[in-house]
Amino acid sequence: MAKLPQKTELAALFDAATQAPQRLAKRIAAAGLCSRRDAEQWITNGRVKVDGVKQDSPAINVTHEQVITVDNTPLPVIAPPRLWRYYKPRGLVVSHRDEKDRMTIFDAIRDQHGEDLPRLISVGRLDLDSEGLILLTNSGALARYLELPSTGWIRKYRARVHGQVKTDHLDQLARGLTVDGVRYRPVAASLDHQANSNAWLNIALKEGKNREIRKLMEHFGYPVSRLIRTSFGPFMLSRMEEGDIVEVKAAVLRDQLGLKKADQISQPAAAKPQAKARPKSQAKAPLSSKTPTSKAGEKKPSHHANHQRKKTRRDPYRP
Repeated sequence: MAKLPQKTELAALFDAATQAPQRLAKRIAAAGLCSRRDAEQWITNGRVKVDGVKQDSPAINVTHEQVITVDNTPLPVIAPPRLWRYYKPRGLVVSHRDEKDRMTIFDAIRDQHGEDLPRLISVGRLDLDSEGLILLTNSGALARYLELPSTGWIRKYRARVHGQVKTDHLDQLARGLTVDGVRYRPVAASLDHQANSNAWLNIALKEGKNREIRKLMEHFGYPVSRLIRTSFGPFMLSRMEEGDIVEVKAAVLRDQLGLKKADQISQPAAAKPQAKARPKSQAKAPLSSKTPTSKAGEKKPSHHANHQRKKTRRDPYRP
């Protein structure tokens, strides 16, 4: 299992000046030119130089001060991580390349937005026949972090299945089960609507194996006719339509990752002002005659002290 980055490492992604030395191929991929695997191939093909010296092996670490060129063109400056919400339509492949030459989400985004967006990476996948929310980012490190089950982010779906759904089957899903030799973790599934021949289910899981929901439903005899991802962690599909892509505000992204705001990173927390000491010679003011007191003469707490309304933060993506 991949190691979950510490908060300090995650925060460093947003500050290029603090980036530690990293593998050459990783640095090229982080610049948005290609994938890490392609970068390794570029290096072995002699297309990459570091400080003017041609490299033939990707097993080298580089720092942000070194000059790296690909085909004699300097690498672009690494941009801070960004995140987008995208409504993936059915029939598109979530991949940069498809061996069957099918249309991918990146083809569709490029056709619609041209060069207005950087090279994007998907956070996880949805299969060809599924639709709904896909998170996209310009940072491979951020994508890997968000994909890990240890982040604790729940993925929620709505599934339309054929058949009359039995409560016992939903209980089995909640306990976890093995299908065709593959062990699946507990899945939270609830019946939303049951019609004569089909039903809508709400499903939530922390990690999704390849076509997991479809395989689990088919195991119980409920073929899935439509599958929509409605949320990924705190980010929701909301009222987006097929093909829509919306960038998440930087402040919202930092907040959901549990990071400090940009203007708090280099500034120490302000010290709380100290209360002025009361002169010893100054006597305490007598209690007002209008202040309710107990029998012992102590001030009673305000009647509304225990009835303050708890403030909650509004979800920025709630419809």
